[in-house]
Amino acid sequence: MTTISHHGRRTAYDVADHGGTGPPICFVHGSGGSRDVWRAQRRLADQYPVVTLDLSGHGESADVDARAGYPTLSAYADDVLAVTDATDARVLVGNSLGGAVVMHALLEREVDVDAAVLTGTGARLGVLDDLLEWLENDFERAVEFLHEPGRLFYDPTPALRTHSMDAMYDCGRAVTHRDFLTCHRFDVRDKISTIDVPVLALCGEQDQLTPPQFHEFLADEIEAATLTPIDDAAHLAMLEQPAAFNDAVTDFLDDILETD
Repeated sequence: MTTISHHGRRTAYDVADHGGTGPPICFVHGSGGSRDVWRAQRRLADQYPVVTLDLSGHGESADVDARAGYPTLSAYADDVLAVTDATDARVLVGNSLGGAVVMHALLEREVDVDAAVLTGTGARLGVLDDLLEWLENDFERAVEFLHEPGRLFYDPTPALRTHSMDAMYDCGRAVTHRDFLTCHRFDVRDKISTIDVPVLALCGEQDQLTPPQFHEFLADEIEAATLTPIDDAAHLAMLEQPAAFNDAVTDFLDDILETD
């Protein structure tokens, strides 16, 4: 684990590099998560250096004093850009809130990258009012709700479900609520078409949180976008179907590199 200091705080990140000659990929986790959610993507490190980070207040990164919504989204983008600058990452991969962070960076910052992968996310990320209420006042109920079938997972092993629930509890109520409220206030439907890098919209077919039509919208609106569904997976397809997820990412990047 390495840390980088920026904007008065420390951001933790890891780099897995097994001699891959492709461009470094930076993976950005979602609400209530950490860089651990990308543990199966480290298998890509023999082709592409794999960079995973903890957003502020998650994992081993220092927190940031920011209101939910745009201020938090902007702070998280600062985290990502500090790490991409330090690692020369050329590809951004974002899941859920992480996808919103990636879209924010592509739309509002001067980001020089070759491509992006948006998975389990959308140009608008409205959250159920009941879920926001539970996240604030009944965190245990919120965590249980998110781990019901079709939400974070389609049909996980008991061990995977327990590990995911423990990780959300480790992140804590305050940060997880801030994350989901930031998602709820995110809406870039009117400008998403201005993204001008190749994009892979990668969706779990059984995802009820950000369903396939969210990804279809991304693929329709972004000129250089490709849509790829993953069978037998929901919101966290990278954990539930890691082989299919990794194959989709490598196929996309191989195609982009050949095109270039």
